[in-house]
Amino acid sequence: MAVTRQDFEDAIAQYWGVKSTQNDLSKIKDAVGAGTASSVRAGKHFDSVAGLIAKFFLEAGYPKDYIRVEKKQGLELPGYFRPQKQWDVVVSMRNTLVAAFELKGLGGPSFGNNYNNRVEEALGSAVDLRHAALAKLYPGEKPWLGYFFIMEDAKGSQGPVRIAKGAALPPESIWDNTSYQDRFGIFCQRLIDESLYDSVCYVTSSKNSPAPSEPVEQLDWAHFAAGVRSRISYLGELGYPNEG
Repeated sequence: MAVTRQDFEDAIAQYWGVKSTQNDLSKIKDAVGAGTASSVRAGKHFDSVAGLIAKFFLEAGYPKDYIRVEKKQGLELPGYFRPQKQWDVVVSMRNTLVAAFELKGLGGPSFGNNYNNRVEEALGSAVDLRHAALAKLYPGEKPWLGYFFIMEDAKGSQGPVRIAKGAALPPESIWDNTSYQDRFGIFCQRLIDESLYDSVCYVTSSKNSPAPSEPVEQLDWAHFAAGVRSRISYLGELGYPNEG
């Protein structure tokens, strides 16, 4: 069965530990297949999202052994500025990184404490891998990267964030009167604009109201899913995943 909008909404609900009406973690685990079901671990917030992403590749015929969603399967990929970096979902075969995904979130009450960390992590992971690809550490087709981010929809992420006064140089005006939700939307859009990631899904949600909101159209689930399917289709024209 194809990955649906309902699957996406159920996965977000499961991120918050909320039992959805249409699906639950065990059903998502079953969809991933016997080889990776055990890797969708209870108590791990992004397990349902990892299973959701894995389902794209399973339905496209990729062998489950090539879809990695847990540490013991080997989620490390070569970097340029460091030997390796662990990603959250990795699909690879025939010396080609079919896709690698970062799955991250930001919650309160202290949004400011981790905001910069999330920005630096996403930038560092992408730049490191892109440079490794330029250094011919990925000998197959050009690597494809996806980024999935959940921002907690709460008072601390909704209101304008103060810009520090007296700075040596002023920031770009686009940041004026922006909330953390706004700022992450700008950031994620620029990840796409700069070709650091090939597809980004950015949603806001909360445990009390798990139905996902998608503040930026180009970063919504429909665009993200289309990007993943486009990668699968592109490689399909080149004979992936057929190993014969």
